[in-house]
Amino acid sequence: MNTTVIRRITGATALLGAVCQLIELPLYFVYSGAPPDSNILTRSLFGLIGLTFYVVFMTGIGHLVSELGPQYRWLGTLTSTAGLMWLAVAFVSMGLEVGAVIQSPADIDPTIAVSGTYILYGTISKLLMGLFLFAFATSVRLTRILPTWTAWSAYVLALVNWVFVPSMFFGNTPAHFYAANGWGTTATTGGILMLWLLAVGVTLLRQPSPANSTQPQPA
Repeated sequence: MNTTVIRRITGATALLGAVCQLIELPLYFVYSGAPPDSNILTRSLFGLIGLTFYVVFMTGIGHLVSELGPQYRWLGTLTSTAGLMWLAVAFVSMGLEVGAVIQSPADIDPTIAVSGTYILYGTISKLLMGLFLFAFATSVRLTRILPTWTAWSAYVLALVNWVFVPSMFFGNTPAHFYAANGWGTTATTGGILMLWLLAVGVTLLRQPSPANSTQPQPA
């Protein structure tokens, strides 16, 4: 499989994953109280499909960086590993929520009722998202496999995610912006990341070959 095909697959999966999760996100805000199981299961299904697409994206972006030379292999591995670890945490978090909903005889709000997800969606995800974004930005800046804006925007998003790491000290009320499971910690940062991944996916599809970019910088 040549580089152009891998870039197209990587871009398409970033785009599709972002679309699935952008469909999922508004479903969290349809009901003011505990939503019905159908709402939770539907949004979770879109979320799980989106995360599955992201697995391919994370693997692809790491490969695209690593193939440019042995000096970039460590960065490529770090980028994909951090991204895949974040996805693993997201899969586990969603599994805990859906499992609790299926088990409960009454409607529950899993963002509150499932305490195990507070730090998984919050502090742990923010650490891993930030690490992925920082590694991605550094990889792009050195290899020029994507336009410069993708690197600098990733640095900014990494910093934004790390700002939310201490949110674990601020309670578990989703209506609070900076709570462990607050709308700023989870929905806002997650939504921004989805839009960023959407833009990265479109960029990869519109630029299927890095042939016109400058030569990679020495690491």
